[in-house]
Amino acid sequence: MFRSALFAATALSLAGIAPASAQLALSANDGKVRLVDGVTQVQQNPTPDSVAIIDFARGTPRVVATVLAPTSVVGPPQSVAITPDESLALVTSAMRIDPANPRATIPDNRVSVIDLKANPPAVIATLEVGRGAAGVSISPSGTLALVANRSEGTVSVLTIAGKTVTVGPKIALGEANSGPSLPVFTRDGRMALVTRDNDHKISVLSIEGSTVTYTRRDLNAGLRPYGIDVGSRGDVAVVANIGIGGGDADTVSVIDVRANPPRVVNTVSVGQTPEGIKMSHDGRFVAVLTMNGSNKPRTSPFFAERGSVMVYRIRGFQLEQIAVAPIGQWSQGIVWSADGRRLMVQNMVARDIQVFELSGRRLREIARLPFETGPAGMRTAEHIPAR
Repeated sequence: MFRSALFAATALSLAGIAPASAQLALSANDGKVRLVDGVTQVQQNPTPDSVAIIDFARGTPRVVATVLAPTSVVGPPQSVAITPDESLALVTSAMRIDPANPRATIPDNRVSVIDLKANPPAVIATLEVGRGAAGVSISPSGTLALVANRSEGTVSVLTIAGKTVTVGPKIALGEANSGPSLPVFTRDGRMALVTRDNDHKISVLSIEGSTVTYTRRDLNAGLRPYGIDVGSRGDVAVVANIGIGGGDADTVSVIDVRANPPRVVNTVSVGQTPEGIKMSHDGRFVAVLTMNGSNKPRTSPFFAERGSVMVYRIRGFQLEQIAVAPIGQWSQGIVWSADGRRLMVQNMVARDIQVFELSGRRLREIARLPFETGPAGMRTAEHIPAR
């Protein structure tokens, strides 16, 4: 049933999207696990993991193709990255089912390379990087990628030439248990920031061509920095500090990336567990997704039926909340449309994606996209607006 529906979906060709207005969003969907009363459980008969390719160019988003590829809800929801020309995608798989115990998972090291221009789109290579391959980002030039290996304290460097992706060296960050989660590039491609959620640091990497070097400078934003994004203006980055899950309000920090050296300059409270974070393509807004305890057992004093998505206006280094709306449970990734008018939010428990329209100070839900597996990671290409 799943496979027939999957290949029927691929009959909707990506060629139908006009190049001048194309915007693709990719949703990496984990079919292995579900959340049962606050506990993550491996399913007895798991559905294959998949990647849904979504036309997000205009109107109501629609799934135009689906590709089988391993992925995982473990790690930040930026487990997929797309080249600036929307020709290739990289999808990580932080965890896989343990062959010795089908009711448990163990760290995985695979990265799938998906050709988005093929008809239908297809996995053209499977790479091996480090244990617990989680957050992934592609440079503005589209020629370099970084993968955070959460289970071994490293970042893998990948080079991209056309449709060929080559695994290069690993960069060690702190101890093996430092928990590198997500690397992001600055707009000029000469620096990257890597969140380390296990030792509460953000590492600064220097980049010259394809050479990546750990500068030994670490920033300290808050408890367990996890998701991170850099604005198109190249002036600030925002990082979600997910905390320790004790019911306290967690935070988002602003980093001045133009400072030499870069530094944290502001921090605001946003609520429990800001899992997803994404700046609009014009750099004016940042959307933050908080779980609000929706991932906890119902007996927990911090349980809530729904999470929240909030939009903040960026004014220099200040964040001003302008809109908020309820979302589902155990929500993961969030992306903006290129025009900054719509948002998509992934809900693992309901197995759907909510679509919102931002109008002034109001977020209005306009659609939902259902899935057979849990939407666990999402990204669009990191478009850089024309100057």
